[in-house]
Amino acid sequence: MSYHHPRLRLAVAGLALLVAGTAAAQSTVRDEALDAQRTQAELQARIDNADEAVRDKLQVLRQAREETRRLSDYNAELAPLVERQAETLARRDEALSTLSATREALPGLMRDMVERLRAWVEHDMPFLQDERLARVESLERLLADPETSRDEKLSRMLAAWRAELDYGREIDAWRGELAGDSSREVDYLRLGRVGWYYLTPDGHRGGVWKAEQGDWQPLEGAALAEVRKGLAIARERRAPALLELPVSQPVSASETPAGEDA
Repeated sequence: MSYHHPRLRLAVAGLALLVAGTAAAQSTVRDEALDAQRTQAELQARIDNADEAVRDKLQVLRQAREETRRLSDYNAELAPLVERQAETLARRDEALSTLSATREALPGLMRDMVERLRAWVEHDMPFLQDERLARVESLERLLADPETSRDEKLSRMLAAWRAELDYGREIDAWRGELAGDSSREVDYLRLGRVGWYYLTPDGHRGGVWKAEQGDWQPLEGAALAEVRKGLAIARERRAPALLELPVSQPVSASETPAGEDA
């Protein structure tokens, strides 16, 4: 076939232009499709990244809520303990305030205690009186000593009072002089503050101290035998047993010095 015919040449040229235009259009469509795909991929990546960030934030939020719940439970458990500790601190503060006031009043209180102790010894049955008065005088000197600490003074004071109180619960025996027209050695027996007796070494004479009369009253017969038994018990030479002896003073008054309240 010959292309020299004018119309045919025009047709061929038009077809060539049509093919070229179609190819260009297809290339443009492919480029636009590729751009759309890239855009879609980028958008999906951003969405995925956003989803991941949201998930991370949600996980952090859940952890924060769980931690808040645990802290709330822990605080609820601690609340009673904190309240008790606050009450304890309040009591300690009150005790410290009271202690401070007590420390300020302590010197006068100790002087009063020494005076009461001396009055007790002086009005009590006069057993071991020299020894007991010497203890009181030692306390008086101690209180006047500025070099001695307040704690030491209080400790010695309480020890002296304990010693006096112990006399009321003890059975005791010792040998000493009996004052009178002619001093002589005797064996003493003391039953707390209820009874105080003496017996001569030969065992033939003895007496009971009578607080109301402030003097010795003689004992005879069975009473002397009871004193001998009491001396043996006090010296742990025989087993404890009941003693039938007259008392030196009423039991109700045996623990209380004259002029003092129990």
